[in-house]
Amino acid sequence: MSKPSQQVSRDLKPVLGAFSLWGIAVGLVISGEYFGWSYGWASAGTLGFLVATTFVAVMYTSFIFSFTELSTSIPHAGGPFAYARRAFGPTGGFIAGYATLVEFVFAPPAISLAIGAYLNVQYPALDPKVAALGAYVIFITLNALGVGIAAMFELIVTLLAVGELLVFAGVVAPGWSMANFVANGWAGESTFTMATWAGIFASIPFAIWFFLAIEGAAMAAEEAKDPKRTIPIAYITGILTLVALAFLVMIMAGGVGDWRQLSNINDPLPQAMKVVVGENSGWLHMLVWIGLFGLVASFHGIILGYSRQMYALARAGYLPAYFAVVHPRFKTPVRALVGGGVVGVLAVFSDQFITIGGQPLTANIVTMAVLGALVMYIISMASLFKLRASEPGLQRPYKAPFYPVLPAIALVFGLVCLGALVYFNPIITGLFLGLMAVAWVYFALTSGQRDAAPADEMLGTAK
Repeated sequence: MSKPSQQVSRDLKPVLGAFSLWGIAVGLVISGEYFGWSYGWASAGTLGFLVATTFVAVMYTSFIFSFTELSTSIPHAGGPFAYARRAFGPTGGFIAGYATLVEFVFAPPAISLAIGAYLNVQYPALDPKVAALGAYVIFITLNALGVGIAAMFELIVTLLAVGELLVFAGVVAPGWSMANFVANGWAGESTFTMATWAGIFASIPFAIWFFLAIEGAAMAAEEAKDPKRTIPIAYITGILTLVALAFLVMIMAGGVGDWRQLSNINDPLPQAMKVVVGENSGWLHMLVWIGLFGLVASFHGIILGYSRQMYALARAGYLPAYFAVVHPRFKTPVRALVGGGVVGVLAVFSDQFITIGGQPLTANIVTMAVLGALVMYIISMASLFKLRASEPGLQRPYKAPFYPVLPAIALVFGLVCLGALVYFNPIITGLFLGLMAVAWVYFALTSGQRDAAPADEMLGTAK
């Protein structure tokens, strides 16, 4: 069937500058500094997890410096889906689109449950799942009102969240000691052994949680003013900000007492601060309230990300066209916002029914989101190499420095992380592959839907 003559309509409104994009890039991730990462201590210990985090930080820094080339060369709301679709055709687009959706649809339930846990510190009678549902309703609505309003809110709460992490480090500093941080720091032992490696590799998904979803800012590319200039500024400053905060928070929280008490909870920072200042301190209550901004920033930003991914996939015929509709007044993909929210709420309310591998639901959701992210990172770097070879004339306003070394580091490190995650999480991997098989059946049965989609020059002409 021949391609239709109509061209894709760029209905999203370009209003975002570099500072707003930085707020989205950092805000998407910053909840990872507040919770989720401390589960890594349970298997690796503080020192083992420091090794894992250093490895992952190198991977992410290399990835972002390389990924920025793709996001500026192909400024498309589909982000990784668009790059893989252009490089490898429809099947590549399917793999990247599925992986990105898993990452961005499964991350918000984990964050919303953490929001509930933080509120439960202040209001013990409040059911965290009810709070999570309220968060979905509030922030889907805010996202629907327009990207300008959403981005301004995101920037404000991100700045507050960054400031609060600095306050946390300052408040707990008097109670910090190296002796506490290193005690039993090698996977529960005082010395490093070969067995420690297993704990380090098992902790990798939680080190990734420090940085997960920064790539989502690429999905705001069609809403960015001058994306060829603003995206590199936002991404490079964003990853440097997040690397600094990750090490600051992890080191300071690990040295204020027995870190093992923080290794399997959703609110490690308030609990760490409680050790230093006591449970009635005003500092603690301030951390709980302002710390919510970090969770809200990521929750709100990832909602923006999954909605743009669903919108782009639907516009290209990979999802039902129902989700490709933009609100006539607010210019936001409201149907995609609600669709991803329904999936997230179902995951939240499955909490009491689902335990996998003896881990709480939050840890499993984190692992599922990380699995999707790693698959997406790998195919994105493969797309970069492919497009360098197949389209040498593609306009590249920003080129990955030290090519091919940096993207190769990101690719190889991503494969190592994926291998570790698959090895230590066979049940979650099976679930990921099972959902992928279901998605593939839909993909195979809807080729006519993709043929009928408007032509999109950014996706290339590969069949």
